[in-house]
Amino acid sequence: MTGEMSSGASKGLMSLHFLDTKLAPNGKESDTWESIEESFNKNAVDERLSRDKFGLCIGMGGESKDFAGELFDALARRRKISAENGVTRDELEMFWKDMTNQDPELRLQIFFDMCDKNGDGKLSKEEVEKVIILSASANKLTNLKQQAASYADLIMQKLDPDHLGYIQLWQLQTLLRGMVNSEATAMTPKRNKTPLSKLLSKTRKLIHDNWKRIWVITLWLTLNLGLFLWKFYQYKNRGAYQIMGQCLCFAKGAAETLKFNMALILFPVCRRTLTRLRSSFLNNIFPFDDNINFHQLIALAIATMTSVHVLMHLACDFPRMISSPKEKFMNILGHDFDFKQPTYPELLSSIPGVTGILMILLMAFAFTLALNSFRKSIVKLPWPFHHLAGFNSFWYVHHLLALVYVLLVIHGYFLFLTHGWSKKTTWMYIIVPILFYATERTYSTINESGYSVHVENAMICKGKVLALYLSKPRGFEYKSGMYLFVKCPDISKFEWHPFSITSAPGDDYLSVHIKSLGDWTTELRSRFEASQRENTQETETKAVSGTKPPQAGNPRILIKGPYGAPSQDFDEYDILLLIGLGIGATPFISILKDILNIEQSDLESGSTASSGSSESNRKGPKRAYFYWATGEQGSFEWFKGVMDDIAEHDQHHIIEMHNHLTSVHGEGDARSALISMIQQLQHDENGVDVVSESRIKTHFGRPDWRKVFSEMARKHESSRIGVFYCGPPTLTKKLKKLCQEFSSNSTSFDFHKENF
Repeated sequence: MTGEMSSGASKGLMSLHFLDTKLAPNGKESDTWESIEESFNKNAVDERLSRDKFGLCIGMGGESKDFAGELFDALARRRKISAENGVTRDELEMFWKDMTNQDPELRLQIFFDMCDKNGDGKLSKEEVEKVIILSASANKLTNLKQQAASYADLIMQKLDPDHLGYIQLWQLQTLLRGMVNSEATAMTPKRNKTPLSKLLSKTRKLIHDNWKRIWVITLWLTLNLGLFLWKFYQYKNRGAYQIMGQCLCFAKGAAETLKFNMALILFPVCRRTLTRLRSSFLNNIFPFDDNINFHQLIALAIATMTSVHVLMHLACDFPRMISSPKEKFMNILGHDFDFKQPTYPELLSSIPGVTGILMILLMAFAFTLALNSFRKSIVKLPWPFHHLAGFNSFWYVHHLLALVYVLLVIHGYFLFLTHGWSKKTTWMYIIVPILFYATERTYSTINESGYSVHVENAMICKGKVLALYLSKPRGFEYKSGMYLFVKCPDISKFEWHPFSITSAPGDDYLSVHIKSLGDWTTELRSRFEASQRENTQETETKAVSGTKPPQAGNPRILIKGPYGAPSQDFDEYDILLLIGLGIGATPFISILKDILNIEQSDLESGSTASSGSSESNRKGPKRAYFYWATGEQGSFEWFKGVMDDIAEHDQHHIIEMHNHLTSVHGEGDARSALISMIQQLQHDENGVDVVSESRIKTHFGRPDWRKVFSEMARKHESSRIGVFYCGPPTLTKKLKKLCQEFSSNSTSFDFHKENF
């Protein structure tokens, strides 16, 4: 059967490409020759490009080197070029023309020739297995590589029913008929007719999404400005102004805002209080989700005003004070300095001077280690300072700021120009916040023994992840999307680390999934790995599951919480778009399990007996789309049980899961073409995906986010859609922009970012 190719196969082949898409940022392969020619000039030796450098030249480097070598051989055989010593520029251009040819039959022929190493026009099982191994290596699919022989058997069984021992080109075409993907162009949001209307639309969306932030920040700025101006003009009308001028006014104005912000900065980290407030009507007014961002903003204001305060004192009013005529100084400031004009060293060695210097040093040290580059060990410091980078250093040094508050009170009490305890207001600003914060910490310390939990199961997962299944303390009530803090006293008696809860509220256990990203998490995983070498069983995370008897010999674990997070507001929306990158899937697993448990409960109670009324009667979201993108195949093992449970028990199809493996080249890439074929065959055969080994089919490459949003906008017109994201900040800006673009008068995308 060598007749005309079916239209389905033709469409499938049109998406088949041999060049890396990075070489064609505009999506047109025909425009890539300049990039390839430039690479040829860099890598060619004596005007010839070797087989080993061919992959690098066409964008198939690293793991794809062997795959590119086979493609090189196939193109050389096709053009009858003797390429043992490499190819010339003109010969490489011939290869490029073949690879970018728009004829679908030619594209398949090249792919077939690449598999057919001996050129006899037939593919044997061994040749198919060889290409599977090459494809698996190019896409970092270790499991698939290990099972290459069985998957080669699967292809032969499907395409060689007569057991001839080979398959031909037309049979490969047949396989492609079932692999046609809908290549619908992503919808472009309706454009405003004029620049003014476009600006108004964006402004409306900006205000709608951020009105709570806007009014809180506006109030905060107004209070800071008011305090600064009040103190500025107060000192402008005092006698000291005649000697120190506006330097004194700026220093005192900055000091007043410092007292206010040193008090305010403690409230955003009173997590227990904020969690309770989130459940009150105040959550409709205040942006509690932004507590960490607000904490950081206040810290920036403190750093700025500290700089102003110090600069004005050291570089301006101190020099003016010591250089003032003695008679003038004694008449105006003599009473404040025991009628002795101080020198510069005496000012620095005074109680306000010493406490001020100590505060600056402590704050500078703590603020530096709190920077993202230090906290996440992006900065690599030389020995012996290498321990200063990382979360541990940030955590310990941040607690030194308690000394700053002690020094601040002393500094404020011994001011030169202010007399009488009622006028020394520093303690008045900070007493309530300190008591508030201290009460929270004291409560946690006193009740710490009550946080002790049994480790009922520990699971050592691929991708450096530890899954802990813990006994659920009595009275521990939480909502999906919340998080808790974990402490392992065997590692550190003081450190608490936050992790999203991955169990559902209805489960009789608690679970967290911890990825080894720093010293503490790596040590925790190592200790559990050591204690579980004999009795740890690699069980699956189940959405509907019981717990196992506690395992002996595990490290002791303490927890505290739960604490509120943006994701817990998922039930305010009928439509959800949940986006997790890597371990960022954790808060959404709890949500998906919760939705599934509610559906199961409704089915058991008979509330969904009528299909016509089931959606209106159902509690919680009516539709949830979950996009999980990860670069490691082993990651899918973390929540394989949940994926299978959703596929089996989600009878009303409330949840739609989209798993993306970014290490695999996108659909249509020649390096993943055979894997796509195997995936389709395996799924049709037994309903199991070859990549995730679950019942949820895996997509290759990164999601097309514009297409995702366009589909959501098309399917759910006149809906308010909650977009929840957990992952690196690199994608945040893009998702926010898409939420704005696709929000119209009738459809709204509300963006929420996990931040704890």
